[in-house]
Amino acid sequence: MFRISQYMRELAQAQQTGQWPAASRRGLGTPPGPVVIWNLIRRCNLTCKHCYALSADHDYTGELSGDEVATVMDDLKAFRVPVLILSGGEPLMRPDLFEIAERAKRMGFYTGLSTNGTLIDAPMADRIAAQGFDYVGISLDGLRETHDKFRRLEGAFDRSLAAVRLLRERGVKVGLRYTMTAMNAHDFAPLLDLMRAERVNKFYFSHLNYAGRGNIHRGKDAQFQSTRDALDRLYDRAWQAARDGLDEEYVTGNNDADGPYLLQWVAQRFPRWTEALRERLVAWGGNASGVNVANIDNLGEVHPDTMWWHHALGNVRQRPFSQIWMDTSDPLMAGLKASPRPVEGRCAKCQHFAICGGNTRTRAQQLTGNAWAEDPGCYLSDEEIGLPAGDATASTRRTTILMKEVDHV
Repeated sequence: MFRISQYMRELAQAQQTGQWPAASRRGLGTPPGPVVIWNLIRRCNLTCKHCYALSADHDYTGELSGDEVATVMDDLKAFRVPVLILSGGEPLMRPDLFEIAERAKRMGFYTGLSTNGTLIDAPMADRIAAQGFDYVGISLDGLRETHDKFRRLEGAFDRSLAAVRLLRERGVKVGLRYTMTAMNAHDFAPLLDLMRAERVNKFYFSHLNYAGRGNIHRGKDAQFQSTRDALDRLYDRAWQAARDGLDEEYVTGNNDADGPYLLQWVAQRFPRWTEALRERLVAWGGNASGVNVANIDNLGEVHPDTMWWHHALGNVRQRPFSQIWMDTSDPLMAGLKASPRPVEGRCAKCQHFAICGGNTRTRAQQLTGNAWAEDPGCYLSDEEIGLPAGDATASTRRTTILMKEVDHV
């Protein structure tokens, strides 16, 4: 996750004081375990076009029991995992969700809920508020017509927006999640306006990653210029919020080129802070799959992140998560944990490699079969990443791959 607002607030402080703020020393020492996104259930009342879990509205056999979940939670706590994001499918369809959440809160985990929002009426909103989730993320992939088409349910937008309002009225910290593709890019600006009109203080912008139905629809991924235009708008909005002291959070995910692109944004507008920001971004390090973010699916399989459901590292029924996570005998995990990662092509030659860490590896693996190939979702030009003039091999290969994707759809 790329925390835009964090850097914009630092920039605003630097503009006010004439000095870039010192880095926080919080968390120094032995690093904690990864943030764990936990798909407790695969069943969902929707069949969204970009679902990485390929969920549908029926039961899936073999899911972890409540007792098994509790055992895994004990191991996660001992492993110093700080955050649990309870997800699905639709997690509200799991009967013991609130018992699991209560245990997580009691054990001291920062506990988030990732939901489509359509099952949240007033009584459910009361229950969520009483549970004390630290954060609830609700997906909106556009305005009414677009969202309902994405979610394949008429009325989904109205129900999800109603859920946002019900939770906000009860003091629950709630945010909007949006995945941009060529099919819904036109609704991005209106969604930002909706966020502010509804007094929601967090917006998560996700790039399409090629997993599950998102892989099926990858040919409809937003084109590079649309992505850049959207990020310009997002960065402008985040900067305005930071400058004006608004309590708004803007973050992105699934494309770590967003870090170098922010560096360019700052270099064009506030060049004196370019190097200070570069230091911060290098310290961030980009893609965290297999390092600082992890996934456990409904069957107990562990993955480097949620977009790697086609690659299992082990199952918590056979080995504790802590052992699976530290095992680098799996070549993918060995590469993800390597510093630097063994990326190839234009990623290996990129002057911003220390910032983005080679970006997400899923797109490369899905398109080429090689997890270490250059990321075809990188929207930075050859010039922007420092490739010498005339070195067009990587760009030619990337263009060929993308053209094949268009033919594929």
